[in-house]
Amino acid sequence: MAATRASYDAVASGYAEAMSDELRHKPLDRALLTAFGEQVALVGSGRGRVWDVGCGPGHVAAFLAGLGLEAAGLDLSDGMVAQARARYPGLEFRTGSMTALPSGDGEWDGLVSFYALIHLIDDADLGAALAEFRRVLVDQGLLLLAVHAGQEVRHSTEWFGVQVDVSFRFFDPDGLAAELDRAGFAIEAVTRRQPYPGVEVATERAYLLARARAR
Repeated sequence: MAATRASYDAVASGYAEAMSDELRHKPLDRALLTAFGEQVALVGSGRGRVWDVGCGPGHVAAFLAGLGLEAAGLDLSDGMVAQARARYPGLEFRTGSMTALPSGDGEWDGLVSFYALIHLIDDADLGAALAEFRRVLVDQGLLLLAVHAGQEVRHSTEWFGVQVDVSFRFFDPDGLAAELDRAGFAIEAVTRRQPYPGVEVATERAYLLARARAR
């Protein structure tokens, strides 16, 4: 995790410049986030408290806030959190790890994590993160994940023109769904799509919508 944190700190400015507007080019992502938001508003506190874990420069949290939700973000990288705070000063962003979330039990009605699990190469870390996601969600709270679909790990030493040391894990959606089930979630939908040409890295994407089962 130290290497991942340092890598994102190093690319924070370039990453934010390139990615902050990405949802404008991704209609399915916007549709899934909107459907997620509509359902989150009906559970838990009734306030629609949602956490974007692995928030990067904050654009997903900002999109959720634009739907009328009480959105906040968390990221491993101080550099990314600084970018998010500068772009969206009205929202709360803080630093922390998804394997030890800085939150009490059941504090959130919904949790979104787009392309953050992909950095958990070790299965033990993946299990810890999913358990933490369940812990901080209310019963019947919603989780929306996005990952690269596949069965490989890629490693990069250069990104956005900067030297880095970061790995990207691809997930078999069925296998990840099974891990979510073990962590206390009921799968509601699994969606796969091909990449948007010229918009993103050319990998197949998978989205998993899951609901926290009652403890």
